[in-house]
Amino acid sequence: MNSEYFGIAVRNLKYRSLRSWLTVLGVVVGVFLVVSLFSFSEGLNRSIMRELQVVGGRIVMVIPGEGPFDVTTLAGGIELEEADMNEIKRVSGVEAVLEVPFKAQQIRHEGVTGTIYLWGLDYTDGMPFFEEHMGLSASKGRLPRPRMREVALGRLVYEDMFPEARPGDEVIISGRRFTVSGVLNSLGHRENDSSVIIDLPDYRSITGDVGGAPYAMVIVEEDYDIDLVIAEIEETLERTMRRRRGEDSPQFSVLSSETAIEMIESVLGRVQLGILALAGVAIVVGAVGIMNTMFTSVRERTKEVGILKAVGARKKQIILLFLIESGIIGFLGGALGAFLAVTFVIFVEWIMIQSPDITFAIEAYYSLNTIGIVLFFSFLIGCFSGYLPAKRAAEMKPVDALMYK
Repeated sequence: MNSEYFGIAVRNLKYRSLRSWLTVLGVVVGVFLVVSLFSFSEGLNRSIMRELQVVGGRIVMVIPGEGPFDVTTLAGGIELEEADMNEIKRVSGVEAVLEVPFKAQQIRHEGVTGTIYLWGLDYTDGMPFFEEHMGLSASKGRLPRPRMREVALGRLVYEDMFPEARPGDEVIISGRRFTVSGVLNSLGHRENDSSVIIDLPDYRSITGDVGGAPYAMVIVEEDYDIDLVIAEIEETLERTMRRRRGEDSPQFSVLSSETAIEMIESVLGRVQLGILALAGVAIVVGAVGIMNTMFTSVRERTKEVGILKAVGARKKQIILLFLIESGIIGFLGGALGAFLAVTFVIFVEWIMIQSPDITFAIEAYYSLNTIGIVLFFSFLIGCFSGYLPAKRAAEMKPVDALMYK
């Protein structure tokens, strides 16, 4: 019997196909917003957490600007100067200060030219740290050595640009020749795998940057309290910036990886709440659309309801008939919305990781569990929206329904 009601519901949706699809579209918009916005926010959260957790508890990040989320800082508008780095190195408990500058540059190998991220790394101090804490390793050849004019190709630089390159080959970067020491294993992000690592003095020579970096990584010695080291770094930078730049209140942030994780989780948590609230409004609009469509359908099919009741259909069977219909609308809207959202976030992720101007790409996060939950709730929303119209239809008297014009 239920299968018969399902067939009737499908037939009625097909008969009023334009209205049905317009109602489905309202649900599609809401689900698309929920899935895509949640995917982006969760993907951003996971990307940032992975970047911060990989460096461990002995790392302190020094970032110029008004705060750790200052847009101009992230865009490269403000940098720590070489003098700032030198002052940080003098702080008690600081084992090393790693500058991490990067810039897009042209690279050529055997007539093939492409654009890569040139990543300046101090081979003497920085290379051992990145090997130990960030998994820097070579899949072909070896890691480059200091003062040998050697570079290491990121995995995607090798695979996508120079698949014929071998350790010992020469590449030309901005008119200067360097020897390829090896090809790096994946570092986990496409933008990192699209980089070429070069010794910091060679980076400075190529780019013309005499010093400074968008941020600095400070390695704290194991026997020191990281909070005390952070306090001393802040005091030192504040004193030197005031003296050198004449600033009343120098703007910079000194963060341990644990503090940065807590701050980012807090901010992203509020962002996700705002996203869900916004998407919830769209879902409510879709639900109202389903209810309106079902009320209209009940009115148009009054005689049909009367015939069903006249031949013995009970109230719960009439309710079931309309709930199936509204549930199908909700489910279709959820399925289409989820499919479009997943396609959209994958496309945006691809665009971001392909763009040489974007240094941090947000991964597209989604899972089958998430999609399943979305489909389930879409179906429930459809049924909930269709309940009042279905109840009205079930409460009709057969005689009145049959005489309705």
